Amino acid sequence: MKEKRKGKARIGVFSVGYDVYWAQFPGLLEELLAKEEMFIRKFPQNEVDIIRFGMIDSPAVAYKKVKEIIAANLDFLFCDMLTYATSGTFGVIAASVRCPIVLVALQPLKAMDYKQASTYMQLVNDDICALPEFTGVASRLGRPIPETIIGTLHDDEMVDNEIYEYCRIANVLHGLRNAQLGHIGHPLNSMLDMNTDPTMLTTFFGSHVIFYEPNELQRHMKSLTDEEIKEKEKQILQFFDTPEPVSDPISMKLSDEDLCVAAKASLALDKFVNSNNLTGLAYYFDGAENSSIRQLMTNLIVGNSLLTARHIPMCGESDLKTLIALMIMDHMGIGGSFAEFHPVDFTDGFVLVGHDGPHNISIAEGKPVLRSLKKYHGKPGNGAGVEFKIKEGPITLLSINSTYDGKFKFIIAEGESVSGPIPPTGNTNTRGFFQPDVRTFLKRWVNEAPTHHFALGIGHHAATLAKLAKYLNLEYKIIPTD
Repeated sequence: MKEKRKGKARIGVFSVGYDVYWAQFPGLLEELLAKEEMFIRKFPQNEVDIIRFGMIDSPAVAYKKVKEIIAANLDFLFCDMLTYATSGTFGVIAASVRCPIVLVALQPLKAMDYKQASTYMQLVNDDICALPEFTGVASRLGRPIPETIIGTLHDDEMVDNEIYEYCRIANVLHGLRNAQLGHIGHPLNSMLDMNTDPTMLTTFFGSHVIFYEPNELQRHMKSLTDEEIKEKEKQILQFFDTPEPVSDPISMKLSDEDLCVAAKASLALDKFVNSNNLTGLAYYFDGAENSSIRQLMTNLIVGNSLLTARHIPMCGESDLKTLIALMIMDHMGIGGSFAEFHPVDFTDGFVLVGHDGPHNISIAEGKPVLRSLKKYHGKPGNGAGVEFKIKEGPITLLSINSTYDGKFKFIIAEGESVSGPIPPTGNTNTRGFFQPDVRTFLKRWVNEAPTHHFALGIGHHAATLAKLAKYLNLEYKIIPTD
């Protein structure tokens, strides 16, 4: 049931040079364009769409090309510095283009053969020459100073990794700008940090939020057939283990009734998401006691977990800000699971990280577990609960909170997921170790005023998230580890 994400980032590439050189040095232009071809091959073309604008070698050409660049509706733009170019060439583009720009200087030789060196050889390897000029003019134009990639055209792993990182950032920006997010219900009335202004989400992330009523979801559940329900039950049982209960008196082995309810809710959710072309959903709704609406809205955890693993993030407790964080991690390819902090283990120096669902099963360690819960603590209803551990190894946390002036802030941390027992409570948990020690880390985290929830992903990606925050013009803080 694994699906590809919808849509790929649109990445523009143009090259720069100096038109005066072409008559002075026959063959130079052709050799530089061959360099451009080698640069283009470095992109993961199955993950992004490349739009090429060719050589721009004078301000006059730049004035013509900039209209094409703007019309292309790009998510990211790379400037391939093939040799020296005048800042007037770049300034025309920097002044008009609003997507992030990266300057790329990749010389073909790791070092020139100085005994055989010539002006021609120097020009072929003059990729960094105009970098100061370009960044300086961007600053004078009041535009963001572009990031740079500096290295060699061949056998440079650092360069390849940087290009891939920017492609991932471009995919995040594309996903956010084209997101259609559903919202059902409201935040818990007593959780002030959950409140989010949807207009500000559109302002800063470009995402569109659509409000729905729970009866729209219920309408889909009423149209289900017995065959559909049985097939979904089979799919759930293939995906999850259903062990016997252990120590928690409110957990039981998954019952047939809870499996059936979870299957119905999951099917209704699939149909609802597909019919509205949603890329994500945040929800919370109590409903009247013993009502069918309450049963449906409190049993979305299984279906949400399945959809999240299919790159359609779902977020409980009506947390739209964390839904954005989940989307960011999903488009980066690092998972993104709905999480909060649980009890600290002061003996072994870790904190349990998890939540009562939904979760990103794609980053689970081992097969996830379903348990029947007699009650959902702190919330109405009962039914199936999802329990799993995050893959062992490096992890990254991202909290997005609203600031006093109505903007958003990224709070970012890196740690380790380490093996060991977790509470068998039908909730996700993983053992999170953070430097320099758990007590200091938690003090530093809460001191940055995060929201209650955050997104949890695998790998260490704080630097990439910081770059993304800058491109979104947002404040950010990486929690120090020393």
